[in-house]
Amino acid sequence: MELDQEVGMMKKKKLASLHVRMLTREIRKSLDKHNILYTTLVELSKTLGLYNCAVWMPNEKRTEMNLTHELQPNSDSRHFSIPMNDPDVLEIKATKGVTILRSDSGLGSVSSGGGTEASGAVAAIRMPMLRVSDFKGGTPEFIDTCYAILVLVLPSAGSWTYEAMEIVEVVADQVAVALSHAAVLEESQLMREQLSEQNRVLQQAKKNAMMASQARNSFQRVMSHGMRRPMHSIIGLLSMIQDDENMSFDQKIVSDTLMKASNVLSTLIGDAMEISIKDTGRFPLEMKPFRLHSMVKEAACLAKCLCVYKGFGFEIDVESSLPDLVIGDERRAFQVILHMFGYLLDLYDGRGTIVFRVLLESGSGGGKNDRMLGMWKANAPDEYASIKFEIEIREESSSMTDGPMSAAAQRRQAGPEIKEGLRFSMCKKLVQMMQGNIWVAPNAFGFVRSMNLVLRFQTRPLSIGRSSAFITSSEQQPTTPQQFKGLKIVLADDDNVNRTVTKKLLEKLGCEVTAVASGFECLSTLSSENSVRVVILDLQMPEMDGFEVASRIRKFRSRNWPFIIALTASAEDNIWERCLQLGMNGVIRKPVLLQGMAEELRRVLQVAG
Repeated sequence: MELDQEVGMMKKKKLASLHVRMLTREIRKSLDKHNILYTTLVELSKTLGLYNCAVWMPNEKRTEMNLTHELQPNSDSRHFSIPMNDPDVLEIKATKGVTILRSDSGLGSVSSGGGTEASGAVAAIRMPMLRVSDFKGGTPEFIDTCYAILVLVLPSAGSWTYEAMEIVEVVADQVAVALSHAAVLEESQLMREQLSEQNRVLQQAKKNAMMASQARNSFQRVMSHGMRRPMHSIIGLLSMIQDDENMSFDQKIVSDTLMKASNVLSTLIGDAMEISIKDTGRFPLEMKPFRLHSMVKEAACLAKCLCVYKGFGFEIDVESSLPDLVIGDERRAFQVILHMFGYLLDLYDGRGTIVFRVLLESGSGGGKNDRMLGMWKANAPDEYASIKFEIEIREESSSMTDGPMSAAAQRRQAGPEIKEGLRFSMCKKLVQMMQGNIWVAPNAFGFVRSMNLVLRFQTRPLSIGRSSAFITSSEQQPTTPQQFKGLKIVLADDDNVNRTVTKKLLEKLGCEVTAVASGFECLSTLSSENSVRVVILDLQMPEMDGFEVASRIRKFRSRNWPFIIALTASAEDNIWERCLQLGMNGVIRKPVLLQGMAEELRRVLQVAG
């Protein structure tokens, strides 16, 4: 009898092992979580003769257990949930083996389809759900493991045997392993998709950056060839005209105004090109001595032309106590003043008079526009002067001819509304960099009446250096014709117009110029002529730039023969250092002016002498 019992137990264990292997094989056929769970329910039901089988999974916040999979789904129980702190749930999660649920268990009742008469004993077991992230920093034993619950319901006449519970325990472990593999695969696939998306985003960003770089380079080429180079040629020619002693007073005013307007446009072009490269939101300021009266006169001359063209009258009122010799950025100030005229002229239709006032700002009224001025005067009342530029529109009134107007008509005639566009914002930033202020003053109806600009200029030289800091460059050493007579120069510039203009400037100074269009022609000319004393190189030539030409010249010639002077339109601060390292003797920044050319040639030759 004992032998028969042992043989029977062995057969049951063999049969149980067979069932477990069969269940394990079926479970591992898929790596999809839902397929694994569904296969588990079906195969366990076949093996153990179950009435129903269900899987409960925790929600994302781990506050409830939701019925997610069921062998015999019921429409009422499909969306059923049980709190995580339910006694049965807590007991099952705390027990490693199978737990037989009580007849009044809510978990067992729902899994049995509402406690029908066809259902019998109910057992449940936990199944750990591991993920890839659970293994970061240690093993799963140190992680707050998340569990699913497998609930098995026997028919009404069935009862749970030890062998059946052993099968359930082993199958639950296999399901947990399979689910872990599926989770690893799912997370790995998600990581691959995320990496693929990140790579796609990076590739798109790289493509966008390349397109932006190409667009910037195209913009640079268009601005350089289509605007900057022609403007530099115009400024060079104007510098020759300005040097003509036979011009009348009116012609001198016109030429000076043209030069000033050309410098403003050249500065704007340079700003646009520099912003496209650096995009720092800041503009370089060139603080140097200049004559304020002359700048006001030139601005008024140009503004009067604009006003007459637009159909406006023009009046100017300049305070007699206005200082003349000041230190500041003349071109930037001139640029902002022209913007103010353009801003007002664009708003009105050409009836009325433009009044241009320039006065010495005295004291601060305590308003928001005067706070900075008060601070200036408190800091340095004797060294700085605050100059106010006011441009006012006086429109012609039609009340004399048309009779009384209604309030609405008066508002329509009062003028346009105040609108600060991008151009005004850029000028405002520029004025703030110059430690000034600019604002639009409204009339009684809240419309534009005038524009006001206050700038601070230094009125006496700094304590260091010579007291002659106020002497302008044109006053230091006047340019006289033929002062470099007989000086042999090779000029290399790939731009035909700029090369011609620069050659004319040098010839006006008395130089004998050989002009070439490339670095190769420059080297060929130097190899055949030994009497050349100065080489002027454009640094931005194609094929062989000025740096390469200078390097080759210095490789075979001494440092001071011939002298090498660079021509560049670049505003970079390290240009002079690079030129010195390659053995160059001077730098002329474009636009090339007659006075600037003469001064640099004189400096280079004096250093050599």
